[in-house]
This record gives sequence, structure tokens and C-alpha cells, in this order.
Amino acid sequence: MKSLFLDLSKTEGFLASHEMQYLAEQAEAAARLLESKQGPGGEFLGWLDLPVDYNRLEFEAIREAAQQIRTQSEVLVVIGIGGSYLGAQAAITFLKHTFYNQLPADKRGGPEIYFAGINLSGTYLQHLIELIGERDFSINVVSKSGTTTEPAIAFRLLKSLLEKRYGKEGARKRIYATTDLEKGALKQLATQEGYPTFEVPDDVGGRYSVLSAVGLLPIAAAGIDIAKLMEGAAAAESELRKPFAENACYQYAAARNALHRKGRDIEMFIYYEPRFYHLAEWWKQLYGESEGKDGKGIFTASAGFTTDLHSLGQYIQDGKRHLFETLLELENPGGTLLVEPDPDNLDGLNYLSGKSLDYVNQKAAQGTVEAHVAGGVPNLRIVLPEASPYYLGYLFYFFEKACGVSGYMLGVNPFDQPGVEAYKKNMFRLLGK
Repeated sequence: MKSLFLDLSKTEGFLASHEMQYLAEQAEAAARLLESKQGPGGEFLGWLDLPVDYNRLEFEAIREAAQQIRTQSEVLVVIGIGGSYLGAQAAITFLKHTFYNQLPADKRGGPEIYFAGINLSGTYLQHLIELIGERDFSINVVSKSGTTTEPAIAFRLLKSLLEKRYGKEGARKRIYATTDLEKGALKQLATQEGYPTFEVPDDVGGRYSVLSAVGLLPIAAAGIDIAKLMEGAAAAESELRKPFAENACYQYAAARNALHRKGRDIEMFIYYEPRFYHLAEWWKQLYGESEGKDGKGIFTASAGFTTDLHSLGQYIQDGKRHLFETLLELENPGGTLLVEPDPDNLDGLNYLSGKSLDYVNQKAAQGTVEAHVAGGVPNLRIVLPEASPYYLGYLFYFFEKACGVSGYMLGVNPFDQPGVEAYKKNMFRLLGK
């Protein structure tokens, strides 16, 4: 079976081969510290073992709950913010039809899936409630504490709607709580009301939680094979222990640190397939929240090409040379559309006749990489063989482990987030809490 491939050839001219060799020992030392769980934030490293050491009974309960949701509801609303929803949304948009929610029910095969508690916009939530309308719906509320402002408000309103529609007894069969095993407001409510409950592990931070019940329940509710997802992650867990020379994870961590030390302070996650959009959002939180502290860190950004070439392309090509790109590609995108000939050829496209749109897209990617590298932008290239649960599981784990290694190389604790509390204190003060 093919594996993820990391291409560093487009960093030549920006990084000398000996620079990567010099960092190999640092990367391996960071990995050893990570795997020993003795480094900063070691109490939050449960995600390292999740692919091989997860609760099988809960896993089966997740699959049963997902099937129940698929049977009883036309709509599933996942309530959570940050790591409580981004992984699930990334998986669903990557693996399902681009217009999954708009497909007819018989072609979709499961509920429409929407996300709430991701902002404080009353308009957004009102429009979501109007979209649900009179249809049957369920809720998966994801919060370790149950008191995070955005999801707590959304849950209060949507729970009320469920109880008005189905009564308390009916509502409790449609609310699935993913929360702390023993404590917190949501756990207390779930126990009191008898909601089906799944665990947010104590030793897994939100942005590393996609392979726990946090991500697995909504992913399974979309009809995705979560066993295959875990199988791919388990393969990564095993393979990404190899020495530096054979380990794409360590090489990626080293390359981004080497570029950062040369003044490349912005990493742009680039993709040519729209199905990567929410994966980029997940990646931005993973690396931005893990590394951005103590006055350090690489700023994480993303762009979808070719769309953003018409907005950001000029800056990337010819602006300040303080960024590098990490390009994520699919070896086999799976499209079948061909460019058809036109007798008049007014658009001048007959030279593409008989070629697939995927082929055109791939050549656009190659041409853009060549232009950006020539313009002074280093490129790291990650290639996935195909869009499948197995390879997505592998990719999730690849990025998570690379993030831990990279954070330790940078000299920060990649598993805390003290800075996120500052805005909350001011918001609570202004709201009169």
C-alpha cells in the first residue's frame, strides 16, 4: 500500500542539505521526548496512543449512536468550537460529496450535518434554526466543561427547541454529549437528563482530539468508515517512529523550523482541491495554537488555489519574502470530466480538448510551484495517494506528531494555550459577568 510522500526538492536553494542533517538529531531528540511523555505538556499526550490504544467498547457505542442518528434524523447539528468541531468538519468535507448537504436524501444516505457554537453570531444561528425548520434533528454537543461561551449558548437555544418539539423525554434521545468522563456542567446535565455520553479524554487537548469520540461520532454519522480512519492512523503511529532519514514527519518538522530560523515566519497551507478547505482550518488551529507562544512561532495561513491566485497570488509571487508554502496534493483526485472541443473555439481552449480537468489542475499546480520558487518562495509538498478514510487517518496523525516534534524544536510547550484566555477575560468583563 502506498504511503504519504514528502517532497523537499523545492527547498533547494533555500536550505542546504547539511542544514537538514544538522537538525536531524534535534528532531529525533524532540520525538524521543514526545514519546516518553516527559517533556512540557506531557500530561496531554494521550493522542499519541489513540490509534492503537482506544476504548473498543466506546468505539462500538459510537458506531451504534451514529447509526441511530442516521435513522432518526434528517439533520445533525454538531455543537462545539475549535478542536471540538474542526477535525470532524475537515473529515466530512474531505471524504464526502462536495455538496453533501444539498444532495437529495436518497443520494446522501444520511443526515445533513451542520455546525453551531462556532461563533457568537445571532444571524448565523437564526438562519440555521430556519434551515432545520420542521425536520427531525439531533444534537451532538461537544465540550469538556460545558461552559465555553459559544457552544454553551448554542446548546441552550437548540436544546430548548428540541424539548419544545419532542418533549423532555423525546429530546433526551436526540442529544448526544461528548464531554468529560466525570466532571463539568455538561457531564452533570447529561447524567441528570440521561443523554448518551461519550468521553473527551483528560489527556487529549481539543486540537489533538479528532481521533477520539470528539471527532469520531459526527464522522461516523456522515457514513464514513471510522475503523478505516483509525487503521490509517495506526499505520502512521507505527511508521512515524523510523529514523530521520526515513521519516517524513520528522523531516517536515525540521524543514519548517529551518526555514523559520532564516526569517520565514509565515507558513501557507496550499491546496488545489476544495475538499481540503476545512482540513486547512483544522491545520491552522493545530499549529497556530500549539506554537504561537512565548513570543515565538510560525504564523499559519492558508489559500485555495487556483481561486486565491487571483487575490493573493501577486503578494505571494512578488511581496515580502517572509513566507513559505506547504502544498497538499492528491495523487488521484478522482475526477472524470474532460474538456470538450468546440467548433468555434472562441475561448481558445481547444488545445485542451480531451484532457481532464484534474490534469489541467495538476499542471496549474506545477506551474505555480515553479513560479513561486523562482520568485523566492520555498515549497514543501505533501502527497496523499487518494481521498479515503485510511489516508486521512494517516494524515491527521502525521500532522499531529509533526506538530509536537516541531514545537519542542522551537522551544515551546505545544500542548497548552495560555493566550486564549486574555480575550475571554475582557469579554466577560464587558458583558458584566
